[in-house]
Amino acid sequence: MSIYDTLNEPQRQAVFQTEGPVLILAGAGSGKTRALTYRTAYLIEEKGVEPWHIMAITFTNKAAGEMRERIGQMVGYGSESIWVTTFHSTCVRMLRRYADRIGFDTNFSIYDADDQKTLMKEICRRLEINTKIYKEKMFLNAISSAKDELTGPEAFAKNAEGDYAKQQQAKVYREYQNALKKNNALDFDDLIFYAVQLLQTDADVLAYYQDRFRYIMVDEYQDTNTAQFHLVRLLAGRHKNLCVVGDDDQSIYKFRGANIYNILNFETYFPGAVVIKLEQNYRSTQNILDAANGVIANNRSRKEKKLWTANDAGEKIDFHQFETAQEEADFVAKNITEKVYRQGYRYQDCAVLYRTNAQSRLFEEKFIVSNIPYKIIGGINFYARKEIRDLLSYLKTIDNASDDLAVRRIINVPKRGIGATTLNRVQEYAVLHDISFYEALKQADEIPSIGKAGAKIRPFVLFIQSMRSKLGLVPLPDLFEELLETTGYAAELKAEGTEEAAARIENIDELISKIAAYEETAEEATLSGFLEEVALIADIDSLEGDSDYVVLMTMHSAKGLEFSNVYLAGMEDGLFPGYRAIASDTPIEDMEEERRLAYVGITRAKEHLSITAARLRMLRGETQYNKISRFVKEIPEALLQERLMQSKAPLRRNEREGQKQTYQKAKEAFYNKPMAARISQPPRNFGTAEKEALSYQTGDRVRHMKFGEGLVTQIIEGGRDYEVTVEFDAAGTKKMFAAFAKLKKV
Repeated sequence: MSIYDTLNEPQRQAVFQTEGPVLILAGAGSGKTRALTYRTAYLIEEKGVEPWHIMAITFTNKAAGEMRERIGQMVGYGSESIWVTTFHSTCVRMLRRYADRIGFDTNFSIYDADDQKTLMKEICRRLEINTKIYKEKMFLNAISSAKDELTGPEAFAKNAEGDYAKQQQAKVYREYQNALKKNNALDFDDLIFYAVQLLQTDADVLAYYQDRFRYIMVDEYQDTNTAQFHLVRLLAGRHKNLCVVGDDDQSIYKFRGANIYNILNFETYFPGAVVIKLEQNYRSTQNILDAANGVIANNRSRKEKKLWTANDAGEKIDFHQFETAQEEADFVAKNITEKVYRQGYRYQDCAVLYRTNAQSRLFEEKFIVSNIPYKIIGGINFYARKEIRDLLSYLKTIDNASDDLAVRRIINVPKRGIGATTLNRVQEYAVLHDISFYEALKQADEIPSIGKAGAKIRPFVLFIQSMRSKLGLVPLPDLFEELLETTGYAAELKAEGTEEAAARIENIDELISKIAAYEETAEEATLSGFLEEVALIADIDSLEGDSDYVVLMTMHSAKGLEFSNVYLAGMEDGLFPGYRAIASDTPIEDMEEERRLAYVGITRAKEHLSITAARLRMLRGETQYNKISRFVKEIPEALLQERLMQSKAPLRRNEREGQKQTYQKAKEAFYNKPMAARISQPPRNFGTAEKEALSYQTGDRVRHMKFGEGLVTQIIEGGRDYEVTVEFDAAGTKKMFAAFAKLKKV
């Protein structure tokens, strides 16, 4: 019996169709990784393809690692020659070898998000841009979007003609790229941008990689952006043996630049493509799949497919509508406790998924009270903590002294008494002589008016030079230990003697473990390689599979994961789908993206799916009465076990002060006369002692900055403010306090 006999028929087609362009439409839980793994083995064992002629690309380090491990188990000897990697890692490898052909040293630094922010602040200061009006993040987003579309500074400036805001962005974009070039650094978007440029402009390099990679496979193809699309098309241009795997119904990253038309129009871009559909799901019950099919069928821009399973029909989907969001969170906490203590599940079998991160607060509070262990995925990354960033900046400086941001970050960490005036003079000298900040530090004795500060700079330079001389000669863990000892970084923390300092020391210990693990597993351990690995780690890679806790995360973060029990919380119009989609300039396109996100959320569940909503929810100080999400209504009624919950704890004005939520306090202040208030001042941001007269009345049309236009249907006067009810055209009926709402008469 052949190993390929264990595959279902569509999976076998995906494995055996090795020549020419192939599009594998892989529904959720349909075994696409298995098909890709077997396909790789088939190419080597049956087709005689050399392993080094095969490339497999995916998006996260975790996915690449799992695929690499599974391929290694099947193929054995020679599998290490296959490029199983992420887009960014692929481009790093190319640029490390050939970056000098496009004007960079091959020893470039990779800037992460915090590095970019620091550099952008410097650019805005230098250009005298008012960052209260034009935010640094706005410029970074514009630049990132431009690079995703392979638009360089010159082309961006040309497209900006006649638009002042765009012209400002063009000016910043140009200066930002110049600064990166001067620092011999690339940001994440640059890795793909310049890799494409390299392949487009250097025929020899293109020919080398086209010949090297004769069979290319791309996972999660629905998430590719324009730059990634061109990279893949260039690499596959000669042999055209390109196999892409993806699911247009799970394309949910438009905000990151993902272009769904890469997969929808695949047959147009690659004529003669063979399309194979994987529709058998191995994860969920049929009722859960039917619910997902019922929702996604409402999208127009999709390739027709329908998930099915050989599993049992399973339980119906539980739908609970509560009076308040507090009751919703209370139910979820109690239900999880019941599943753990009465039904034999573990906490790690449960996940609470929501549309926005802000929804996590109530669940956290309830879980703490209920003694339920939990973890929020997508929070502060380990590598974003101060002590880790400081020490990584030291390592970056040792590896690439041209990196001005890294040098400036640690020149006074720990403190060396080098003042801001001295550093500014060094910076001015560097700019004047067109050299890096570190080179200017080396020439500190030649800088006019620097005085005695040169004596403080010299030991730092000598230390960095000493550490640089040991690269390649001393193991990385030993190098790092010497760094800690010489700088006194850890010793200074120990001297503090606080719990916070102890926690930071534990983080440093963890970094030491990371360096040691890299040293043991890397084929050729280098400082550059370690820094690349750290820079390319994604948030989702931090999810530990062997820890017993409930996972709280957004539906975006949940993609690619599965849990026995899933709770989709906050399923209300206005929250999910959000108001941006409802009132969008492109409502069909944006609503379809939201619906795909709902499809992803539903298909994370294997056995039990609970959907919850609240009639009343407090968001940004406004009380919202939301309708049940349209996505819930798109689930066939026969699949739902509907339970409309009556409020067990209606809001009362005489509740104990310590138990009052923000809304209750605001409500009480609303009904109190100004001089009769029991609190010394009104709640923060809530009204004033003298409420202002309204510029509108019942029956008037008004505009809200988020909900758009609507009709005022009721106004109730209170001691401190007015409670206004508005029937919005797109967002439905909302009740809000006038001081919060800032409604304007149309």
